[in-house]
Amino acid sequence: MAADIAALERAALNAVPAPRVAWEGAFVLRAFLGGTGRANAACSVDPREDPGLEARVTRIEAHYARLGLPCRFRSTPLDPPGLAPLLLDRGYEEAEGAVVMQAALPPVEDPAAHWLAGPEPEWLSVLATVEYQGAARRAEKEGGVPLLARPATWLVLREDGSAAACGHAVADGEFCGLFDLAVRPECRRQGWGRRLLGALAGWGAGQGASTCWLQVAPGNTAARRTYAAAGFEEAYRYRYFVRA
Repeated sequence: MAADIAALERAALNAVPAPRVAWEGAFVLRAFLGGTGRANAACSVDPREDPGLEARVTRIEAHYARLGLPCRFRSTPLDPPGLAPLLLDRGYEEAEGAVVMQAALPPVEDPAAHWLAGPEPEWLSVLATVEYQGAARRAEKEGGVPLLARPATWLVLREDGSAAACGHAVADGEFCGLFDLAVRPECRRQGWGRRLLGALAGWGAGQGASTCWLQVAPGNTAARRTYAAAGFEEAYRYRYFVRA
């Protein structure tokens, strides 16, 4: 299982780029504009014991202080032993992370699909109906496009000329990551979510990917039911620790 998690974590690092990347032991330190958690956090990629963990955390905190960003740790099953208790003792608070799910989806061609080269205004307008788009998050979505080193696409599904749903995918070998899946409120419970998954899986298959993966908030039960019904199963979870 740990090997599978490590492979998904590598795909995630490629799919969500950050312009500033440094290493501190087994921790990758990423920084962008302070918007999305994954692009602005420290995360371990090796679950083995780290005898110098406390001093390492101190250096990581100093790194983010130099950048003028809050120090945030993304905690996964690849953490070294003792990381979470150490952070809590140092005054960090746990914040919601995500459930990572994966599935082998059958590809589908959808006549409503319109493929874009980036997060264009129409695409962003659909996403804004389900996710708060602060200035930093929006700037990271737009500024991350030229940083991507893997094939990527942005999808809008239209009905009668109007955008009903949107999604984003990044292919990385056998994996196709699905992001920013959104359906306008007035279009929900009409099958658009399943259509998004099928169309993006079809694009991923064309890039050579056989496994789709996504991340969803633990409390988003409606989305989790949709993904489970489509064949997605939980692979692992992650959470954040942020300085109080």
